[in-house]
Amino acid sequence: MTRFLILWHSNPVAPWPMNPDEYLKLEERMWAGMDNLMRQGMVKEFGYFADGRSGYSIGEGQTADVYRTVHMFMPWVEFEVHEIIPYEDGKKIVRDVCALLKAAAQR
Repeated sequence: MTRFLILWHSNPVAPWPMNPDEYLKLEERMWAGMDNLMRQGMVKEFGYFADGRSGYSIGEGQTADVYRTVHMFMPWVEFEVHEIIPYEDGKKIVRDVCALLKAAAQR
C-alpha cells in the first residue's frame, strides 16, 4: 500500500465564517471527516503545527483516494502531497540506476 505525507495549511482567502458558531460548525464537519478517514485506515496519523494554521497527516491508499480526500477539505485547506518511497526501495532504485549508468559508460 502506498504511503503519503500530506502537509496542509489553512487557506487564508477561503470563505471562513466570521460568526464563531458558524466557524465551529465548519470545524466540527472537518473533524468528523478526518475522524471517518482515520476509522477507515486511510489516515494513520494527523497533527497540528504550533503556528495554529498548518499541520500534517500520514495516510495510506491509492493516489486517487488521496486526491479525492484532499478535495473534501477544499477550499478551506490547501495541501502539499508527497508519496513516500520506503527506504529499502529507495536504496534499490539508486543501486539499479547506478548499475545502468555504469553499464552505459562502459559501452
